[in-house]
Amino acid sequence: WLSDKYGRKKVLLLTGALFSISAIGCALSLSFTILVIYRLIGGLGVGIASMLSPLYISEISPPALRGRLVTLYQFAITIGILCAYFVNVWLLNTSHNPGFENLTNFHLIFKEEVWRGMLGMEAIPALSFFILILFIPKSPRWLVVNGQTDQARKVLSRLVGIKEAHSEIAEIEDTLALEKGSWKMLLAPGIKMAVFIGVTLAVLQQFTGIDAIIYYGPRIFEEAGFGLNEALGGQVVIGIINVVFTVIAIFTIDIFGRKRLLLTGTAGMLISLIVIGALFAAGKANGMLLLSLILVFIACFAFSLGPVVWVILSEIYPTKIRGRAMSIATIAVWIGTAIIGQLIPISLDNLGPDITFWIFAFFCLPTIYIGWKLLPETKGRTLEDIERHWLKY
Repeated sequence: WLSDKYGRKKVLLLTGALFSISAIGCALSLSFTILVIYRLIGGLGVGIASMLSPLYISEISPPALRGRLVTLYQFAITIGILCAYFVNVWLLNTSHNPGFENLTNFHLIFKEEVWRGMLGMEAIPALSFFILILFIPKSPRWLVVNGQTDQARKVLSRLVGIKEAHSEIAEIEDTLALEKGSWKMLLAPGIKMAVFIGVTLAVLQQFTGIDAIIYYGPRIFEEAGFGLNEALGGQVVIGIINVVFTVIAIFTIDIFGRKRLLLTGTAGMLISLIVIGALFAAGKANGMLLLSLILVFIACFAFSLGPVVWVILSEIYPTKIRGRAMSIATIAVWIGTAIIGQLIPISLDNLGPDITFWIFAFFCLPTIYIGWKLLPETKGRTLEDIERHWLKY
């Protein structure tokens, strides 16, 4: 609602402020309750940014490059995760450096409360994010919806050229004439299908187990017999693979299309999850074989389900309600994340890693079905053309 009323840019600035407040507040927290409050403030920023960033990118991108540019959003996430891994390992090693014994205050922070440095480091990218958002243009589609057509034409002329800008403005205005722009539009027959696909894929993206590796990777490695330092090292390798294969998605999503990447990657995830579960069941989940299979899973996710879902969510909704529709799908993402985040340690304790990984494998099946039977290919199509596809239902 905020992004539809006040615009994408202003609300993205709000997220930068929330990130910065959260980082500084967490680093300086004097109690567990205060820490949780500042983490919740950061969570608000994450929720808003995870919806608005791909939405904004999709609205300023030329159709031929939209998949590649929205995939940069997922690429940025993988870069952030990898940087966090490196920073955490560096801070942990630094905290055990004898050189800090002579620096009482620093030693206390780094050795006894190293988590303060880990959370406080967020302030650097958070403040950078806020400053850089000041220089981006407003969404041309949002400007047209709000009667600022001349401004929208100027933005589009800078992005795609004057001739293409006039063509896009005309197409946006024609499509907007067919839209009601109310919440009821979400229940229109074709749009309802788009909302169902978006929400379901958003939940399944989490239920296929990616957060088990990202959040609980060290614990899973320790269950397989790795030491703590080895487990953290394994997480760094996972982060590198995540980045590399997201780069592959950037350069292939507008060539092979969304559906092909989604189906191929999810099938690879399914196979690797089944085999990982089998290794744990047989008591052979140790060493390089386990790490290799987890890397296969991460690679398959990184070029398929990870970026493709965000691309799809940014493409398939009508302009007037795109902010509201995508916020529903983003809520689904974070509900899935919250559920998985709470259930993984319970599942590992009570069902064991083998059953846990087989459950993740099961949720790959409906993902494959939706990608194969229900999802249209959106490669190279304008957002307005995709919208007309749903309105035909």
